[in-house]
Amino acid sequence: MFETVLVANRGEIAVRVIRTLRRLGIRSVAVHSDADAEARHVREADQAVRIGPPAASQSYLSIERLLEAAERTGAQAVHPGYGFLAENAAFARACEVAGLVFIGPPAGAIELMGDKIRAKETVRAAGVPVVPGSDGSGLTDAQLIEAAQKIGVPVLLKPSAGGGGKGMRLVRDEALLAEEIAAARREALGSFGDDTLLVERWIDRPRHIEIQVLADGHGQVVHLGERECSLQRRHQKVIEEAPSVLLDEATRAAMGEAAVQAARSCGYRGAGTVEFIVPGADPAAYCFMEMNTRLQVEHPVTELVTGLDLVEWQLRVAAGDPLPFGQSDIALTGHAVEARICAETARVTEGPAGRARVDFLPSAGTVLALREPDGEGVRVDSGLALGTEVGTAYDPMVAKVIAHGPDRPTALRRLRAALADSVVLGVDTNTAFLRRLLAHPAVISGELDTGLIDRDASALVASAIPDEVYAAAALLRQAALTAPDGPAWTDPFSVPSGWRLGGEPAWTVHHLRVPGHEPVAVRVRPGRVRVGDGEPVDAALRLDRDRAVLHWDGVTHVFRHADGWLGRDGDAWHVTDHDPVEAALRGAGGASGTDTLTAPMPGTVTVVKVSAGDQVAAGQSLLVVEAMKMEHVITAPHDGTVTEIDVTPGSTVAMDQVLAVVTPTAVPQEES
Repeated sequence: MFETVLVANRGEIAVRVIRTLRRLGIRSVAVHSDADAEARHVREADQAVRIGPPAASQSYLSIERLLEAAERTGAQAVHPGYGFLAENAAFARACEVAGLVFIGPPAGAIELMGDKIRAKETVRAAGVPVVPGSDGSGLTDAQLIEAAQKIGVPVLLKPSAGGGGKGMRLVRDEALLAEEIAAARREALGSFGDDTLLVERWIDRPRHIEIQVLADGHGQVVHLGERECSLQRRHQKVIEEAPSVLLDEATRAAMGEAAVQAARSCGYRGAGTVEFIVPGADPAAYCFMEMNTRLQVEHPVTELVTGLDLVEWQLRVAAGDPLPFGQSDIALTGHAVEARICAETARVTEGPAGRARVDFLPSAGTVLALREPDGEGVRVDSGLALGTEVGTAYDPMVAKVIAHGPDRPTALRRLRAALADSVVLGVDTNTAFLRRLLAHPAVISGELDTGLIDRDASALVASAIPDEVYAAAALLRQAALTAPDGPAWTDPFSVPSGWRLGGEPAWTVHHLRVPGHEPVAVRVRPGRVRVGDGEPVDAALRLDRDRAVLHWDGVTHVFRHADGWLGRDGDAWHVTDHDPVEAALRGAGGASGTDTLTAPMPGTVTVVKVSAGDQVAAGQSLLVVEAMKMEHVITAPHDGTVTEIDVTPGSTVAMDQVLAVVTPTAVPQEES
């Protein structure tokens, strides 16, 4: 076994790998960019090496700097985690040349399975059914369009060089193929350095099921059962579970054997995942999609139902140990479900045909308060710590909460409770959304498909801010203003107590706003609070360290709070002060007759398609903002003229920063 292992990754996966290394008595080396100098994985490793500036291309994706870090620290092996260079054949070869053991499959297997086109051809030859799609590599835009027309829309555009949902585009309108191909190529090039695409038939309401495989260097290959990964948005998984309620023992055995054959076909070694698309009405009609030649984000659910530490077996296989068990020794016990916690903001907008649409946009900020859940059957894999700076340079996933139980209902219940007990203040996350998703009737019954979230997301996002949130925020401000702070004597007329000569106390007004919502005036006087136009309510607030206990109309609510943030049951709200006079002076919403387009998320402007003075049509693409390898297209809200454009390609923008102004086209007046 190795003495020292360098972990060529960051965040929660680096922390997770370091945990197993510590248990096995192996020294760990962390690497970090300047942005991660104080990150949790750096603090928990035995050694840490700076490898460059925040840009991943100059740090986590720099093979030269990673190898130099391994040499400086005397590491014998490199664990790539997932993402970054985990599926990079050149990195695996470079490690070998440098005399380092790459804790993953051979470079040839990475190369073969990393090319989705060659992978499909290889497993098809091994007798594994595949999804119908385009043939050949290096297809031009015209050839991709031709293949899509031959297959028939809807189709799925996929990068050949990578996964994780990045660069994938579902196209239902043939007229949009050229635009979507261009966007998919940009995302693929930015994420994987390769813009090669393929086209596959889209299967409506499919299930996404993957098989975990483990192979040693002595010819032994086993599978560790399946994971249900059908709950996705933007083609990225958010909830995973093991086992799947869809499969019976016969289908599980058949898919497991197909996965084993796929692994054998490429000479695989280590832990890997074979992914299948499965028609929900006929699980026996499964088709191979791709193979991930690395550890998966969702590997904890397999660990919890098998009792195996997959990182440990990656290390043992890389050290040359044979697997001491065969297929008949693998048993699945109980049920496990995982939720991916991502730094993101859910924004509800009106989509086609008046249907509500939810955009999950990357968020950023400093972790001001943190509580990670525990309890029976609960596990947390996290890269967060108090004070962590969450930026937009890297993937938005910051933690995973996993629950295990003797059966599926118990695991789901434990996970919902764990998410309710989670607190992250200072940056928006999807925690509350996931908790509501796990209570969805279709999720509880196990009637899943990959389109469920897209169909029902708007019902799972809180559309209004509860009155008690505004009340707690106002009372916290009131408490701060009336606190005995400063000199021994305080001018009584400067204290907003509401006192006045005769009659009832006056209302103290707090103008508050939660981003994405209209401002609200909250009126406070002793024992009473009035939110907006509502009726006054009996209310009182008691502070207990970071807990704000609100007695509101006979009900007690407990909030965590920090610097303007409030959290409860997985939800979090950033309540800011609102100055109505300032807003009126600057013309909130833009000058009269214009629409101001603002950045929906912090990020970088990658494409600007218009200039000041251009005539645009409603829905026309004007700019593209990118953050965490996700593109968001800014469109014209109506026909009009671009009267202001404040950014250029490469501009870094903050959330709500003005990007452009579009003045509506004047409607001709009818003659009287």
